[in-house]
Amino acid sequence: MRENIVLYGALAANVGIAIAKFVAAGISGSSSMLTEGVHSLVDSGNQLLLLYGQRQARKGPDHAHPFGYGRELYFWAFIVAILIFALGAGVSIYEGFVHIREPEPLRDPTINYVVLGVALLLEGASWTIAVREFDAKRGDTPWWTAVRRSKDPAGFIVLFEDSAALLGLVVAGIGVSVSHYVGDARIDGLASIVIGGILALVALLLAREAKGLLIGESADPAIIAQVRALLEGYDAIQSVNHVRTIHTAPDAVFVAISADFADDLSMGEGEALIETIETQLKAAMPQLASIYIRPEKAQDAPPLTDQA
Repeated sequence: MRENIVLYGALAANVGIAIAKFVAAGISGSSSMLTEGVHSLVDSGNQLLLLYGQRQARKGPDHAHPFGYGRELYFWAFIVAILIFALGAGVSIYEGFVHIREPEPLRDPTINYVVLGVALLLEGASWTIAVREFDAKRGDTPWWTAVRRSKDPAGFIVLFEDSAALLGLVVAGIGVSVSHYVGDARIDGLASIVIGGILALVALLLAREAKGLLIGESADPAIIAQVRALLEGYDAIQSVNHVRTIHTAPDAVFVAISADFADDLSMGEGEALIETIETQLKAAMPQLASIYIRPEKAQDAPPLTDQA
């Protein structure tokens, strides 16, 4: 439960907000409020998909998936990005154009302001939780660098969603107030289009990050450097040709190592050394779920254009 506090907090906030926004949209006829309702509904579905993805990712390896199901979370993260783009942004922009072409008569906006105020409080609480959890993980790493390096999409997806939601609420509030001030309901429709644009941008950013995780990203450079340093500490290893890694789950790394062993090392001594190295690597870095060490002459090892 604790590790999913960000997702559960966001889910609880979005379900309540979505209901309130739809009620307010029905009473006031506001396009931007209806758009915000769809936005919160999509976000609620996204949190459910990420929770489902996390549960699936915890399944152990089997004959069909010998490295486990960890990357299924990355698949659902990519689906979330698509839903934000197709449903969130698509519906928002469509509703905006409809209300610009056929503006509804203006009604009392009081209910909109009340719901927007409550939504800001709830979204702000969810956003605060997401920021605190993300800050605790990133340490001193700059924000955008931490997002790019993160292998757990649940944290930064909620952070992006909540940030977009807060910005969308501000835009919706401006749209409602300005449309009533000037007496033109089309401004509310324009606000809906702006919200859709915000969601489209967020969806594209999330899709880009999820795509990288789904294809397979290497481990943090610090982990690779630690693996290399441990290997280079053995006199029987003349050189480390390469250390290739890939995340099979947010907290699981597959590592393939090519190393040039001393020529006078017997077969039995080499096997014992490899077992010792694997034991030390797993003790030092528990996230190394699978370790493969291949003895290979330095001149025979294929070069890498980018060390990973």
